[in-house]
Amino acid sequence: MNTFNLRRFAVLAAALVCVTAIAPAARTATADGAVAASAAAPASTAGAPPAPAAAPESAATPASTPEAAPDDQTVRHGRHRRHRRYGNDLVSIGHDSTLGAGQQADSVVAIAGSSTSAGQAGDVVSILGNTRVSGPVDDSAVAVLGNVYVDSKISGDVVAALGSVELGPHADIGGDVFTFGGSLQRDPAAIVHGDVQSVLVGTAGAFNWLHVWVANCLLHARPLALAPGLGWLWGLALAFLTLYIGLALLFPSGLMRCVRTLEVQPGQVVIAALVTPLLIPILVVLLCITIIGIAAVPFVVFSVFCAALFGKAVVLAWLGRAITGRRTTGALANPALAVLVGGAIVLALYLLPFIGLLVYQVLGLLGIGVVVYTLIVMLRARQTSKRLDVPSESPGAEAQPVPPSATSSSPSATSSSSAAPFSDTAHPTEAPASSTAAALPRAGFWIRMAALLIDGLLVGIMTALLHHGELFVLAAYGAAMWKLRGSTIGGIVLHLQVVRLDGRAVDWATAIVRALGCFLSLAVAGLGFFWIAFDDEKQAWHDKIAGTVVVRTAHGVSLV
Repeated sequence: MNTFNLRRFAVLAAALVCVTAIAPAARTATADGAVAASAAAPASTAGAPPAPAAAPESAATPASTPEAAPDDQTVRHGRHRRHRRYGNDLVSIGHDSTLGAGQQADSVVAIAGSSTSAGQAGDVVSILGNTRVSGPVDDSAVAVLGNVYVDSKISGDVVAALGSVELGPHADIGGDVFTFGGSLQRDPAAIVHGDVQSVLVGTAGAFNWLHVWVANCLLHARPLALAPGLGWLWGLALAFLTLYIGLALLFPSGLMRCVRTLEVQPGQVVIAALVTPLLIPILVVLLCITIIGIAAVPFVVFSVFCAALFGKAVVLAWLGRAITGRRTTGALANPALAVLVGGAIVLALYLLPFIGLLVYQVLGLLGIGVVVYTLIVMLRARQTSKRLDVPSESPGAEAQPVPPSATSSSPSATSSSSAAPFSDTAHPTEAPASSTAAALPRAGFWIRMAALLIDGLLVGIMTALLHHGELFVLAAYGAAMWKLRGSTIGGIVLHLQVVRLDGRAVDWATAIVRALGCFLSLAVAGLGFFWIAFDDEKQAWHDKIAGTVVVRTAHGVSLV
């Protein structure tokens, strides 16, 4: 659906550009002609006897008093004057706008709906809808991707972009009539004081599919609908489902690897789904800044597009396996069958208002997230295997025999070595305790975010009382607590502790560097905090900068 709609919307955009380019030019040409005619009129009547006095209405018009220049709020298109005298606007989004007889409004506007005016209006405009005017209009009647019907007096122009115009017997148009892509039906009694222009007559029918889709799908917040004229949309949806089944047949092992990742680590997949859309624009901007990386931008965009397609197939297979059972053998274990079952469920959900649009968005986010996180897991596994393949000793090194004298030590030596840690030269330090803490299990992403939430609420209350910046107070609070207690209040509640990887105690320098590093972790769309979910040591960026790690202590161990 993406490529097909993109092509159609490109045609629509080009058409609208043509409207905006041609219509002002036509108005300018007409206005210039009127000005030239009015300038030539005095010269041609110089020798004529004086004309009789004009009617009071014409004598009071601004055109007869050049010294009374109109202001910007009363000039429209260089020729039509309009005062904002009613003081109200009737605007609707997603449904029709109707101005009844005897009512007044400065503008009647409908977006994704039709506008109908039987009263006194300034402008009547419809976007993705029809405009119907049976009452007087001070300015213009416009429809974009819709038709215009006029059977009253309009002081301004009548414009239909990708639609037709119909003028009834009581139509009196003070300006121009312009149609783009549609036709003009004009009653013989209709009056048009300006020009009549039609461009690309008869092409508006090519966009009837858009009217049907807007009325049945877009306005109900769903991708699909059971309505006449949407056969092309169902064909497109089934074509993409066929593509997803083909991907499952071509790459069954890769698809099942991603499915297992989503089944085993759904939390990490959700985080990757939220972070990846934020990082893609940043990556593209960085590539463009380097100038050399501009050549890689198309490949990055294409890779993201392919990952999104493959990821949707993965999510459909995951959903299908949830229905058919997570089998490893037999016909039901075929990933293509799982994609088919999941696709049928998703197509049914697409028919539901609001839920269909929500499912469509979640499907796309989870798809790109599961592919990205699976690639991260594969890279981490490859790096781990490389570290395990490296021998601890060099290939050429051989074990040297140990002299017997070295293996058998005298009792005095043994006693002296055992007493060495308690001698006067060996000062006791906190290294053993810190080293033991560094070996404790690492704290994961969610529990650290819960501790941060607790701290944020506490600091929020403090800043509300002290009227200081919350981020700076939170950083100072964290640095002080890390140095004095090794954890914040939120960490103490959830049994978390900040320790150094080198085994030494957290000093003021480490605490301050870690606090300042938090701003860097937050600066790039919070990526430094999300890094906890993907890092082997569960370290955020500020942990890596300060050489610290957050561990989980045993329950009942006091950190105070």
